[in-house]
This record gives sequence, structure tokens and C-alpha cells, in this order.
Amino acid sequence: MIATFASPADVEAAFYDAIARADLRALMSVWADDEDIVCIHPTGQRLSGTVAIRDSWRSIFANNARLKVRLSRVLRWNSMLLAVHNVVETLYIGDEEKAHGPMLATNVFQRGTNGWRLLAHHSSTAADRDLADKRAGEREETSPRVLH
Repeated sequence: MIATFASPADVEAAFYDAIARADLRALMSVWADDEDIVCIHPTGQRLSGTVAIRDSWRSIFANNARLKVRLSRVLRWNSMLLAVHNVVETLYIGDEEKAHGPMLATNVFQRGTNGWRLLAHHSSTAADRDLADKRAGEREETSPRVLH
């Protein structure tokens, strides 16, 4: 049975949860059923299509069984059929207390007949190393903005 995601936020939560559990099947279930899906890892490698994306995540999980990604500074733009989220990712590997990152990620979601799905994920290393630490008094976007 194919999972149905009611919102882009549900897809995003399932994506990062699958990463934390190193669950390749769950991770691939969030992607759109389209050979033009794209994933760009912080290394800069652009992967296009289900097979390439699945193989890259299989390799990542084989080498790092326990990854946890903490999101902050979430910005969301939503329309009826498309949503774009920009987030700051802070990565924790295994039992290490030292954070890796921060990384800037953009997730693009598309609404189709089976609900919302991930169309593109692009993560890159942030130039500003202090980005992961939220500064006092700084506003974090929580409500979606509407795309026209």
C-alpha cells in the first residue's frame, strides 16, 4: 500500500524520519513517482531518477546507519499543487555529540493523485557556521507563505 501524505510538512517529516531510521523503503516512498526527481547531496553530486537516488541513499545508510537531522529556520511557500521549503539541517552521526553542518536544504513538493510527494531535495554546506544556532529574538517562519 502506498502512503498518502496530506501535506508537504507530512512528507518532509516522513523523509527525515526515514533518514533517522535508515529505512530505505520508507525514504523512497516519499518521492514523486517521476523519473525527473532530483536529489543533490552536500557533496554537490546531482542525482536524477529513482534508481540513482535509491542507490545513493543505500550507500549512505550502509556507511552511516544512524543519522539524525535537526531542522531549524524553516521557511515555507505553498500553493495548491507545489510547495517549497527551505530549512537549515544540522546533522548528528551515530552517538557523536558534535553537530555536522549546518547545511542549507531546499525541498520541493508536488501534489498529485496520491497526495503530496517530494520532487527535489537539494542540500549544501552553509557558509555561515553559526546558522544552526538560533539567535535570541530572531523570528522563525512557521506559517506557510502562498505561492502565486
